[in-house]
Amino acid sequence: MEPYIHKVQYYETDQMAFVHHSNYIRWFEEARIHYMEQIGAPYDWMEAQGFISPVRTVDCKYLHAVRFGESVTIMPVLTEFGNVLYSFSYEVRDASSGELRAVGHSSHCFIDRSGKVISLKRTAPELFQKLAACASAG
Repeated sequence: MEPYIHKVQYYETDQMAFVHHSNYIRWFEEARIHYMEQIGAPYDWMEAQGFISPVRTVDCKYLHAVRFGESVTIMPVLTEFGNVLYSFSYEVRDASSGELRAVGHSSHCFIDRSGKVISLKRTAPELFQKLAACASAG
């Protein structure tokens, strides 16, 4: 998997010139979408199939500040995968030095448009197999 690369924009910083903490959560989502595209299951395809994947939990541990103009790599890893639930871990590293800047985790589920939990194995067996392969490799 290719890591997601993000160049920090000025609007993402706060008055202290650090990236505002809320942006890391956005970066996790960007990296997760990039991951899903790489395995051939982009979010727009999933939505066209009639199911969505909301965030159940998300957390981030901030280790070292990131500033405007720096670039970071975010590497999502599928850490848990089941028929309904799955989770990712994330490492945010300085793109130049490789220094670890933050780590995080998110958990998700699969639901249909009405909000009903669905069985991915039954509803989208192709996606189930792709994710299962990633989970066993990761």
